[in-house]
Amino acid sequence: MSDTSEQLTPTGATGGRPPGIDEVLERVRAGYRRIEAREARKAALDGDALLVDIRYAALRERDGLIPGAVVVERNELEWRLDPQGSHRLPEAIGHDLRVVVICNEGYASSLAAASLHQLGLYRATDLVGGFQAWRAEGLPVKPATA
Repeated sequence: MSDTSEQLTPTGATGGRPPGIDEVLERVRAGYRRIEAREARKAALDGDALLVDIRYAALRERDGLIPGAVVVERNELEWRLDPQGSHRLPEAIGHDLRVVVICNEGYASSLAAASLHQLGLYRATDLVGGFQAWRAEGLPVKPATA
């Protein structure tokens, strides 16, 4: 074996090092337009968007739920929203579905929206600031246990 073997770097590496999460977030967010809370609510009320809450159970129990949002655990998201998938939600009827992914503060949802784009859900986006921004705007929230 030669000492001159080529050093491999991960795809997307800059300067020979892998990107950090801030750089990854910047890249994925550049691929679509994120949505603010009031615009998301209007789109949902108009029937133009499906709100999908990916927060884990403890956060939903602590802070409540967005009325009308579908709760999908993050680890099931792609299976539930793939229009071609055998485990899809009834709402996942086509690749033109406008999905607004909502996490707690708007970070994990960005990565989730990018993943949905890879499945061909080209209108997928996420909520800037997540559930916390929704609540800060004074938009409707209901208790998780009612």
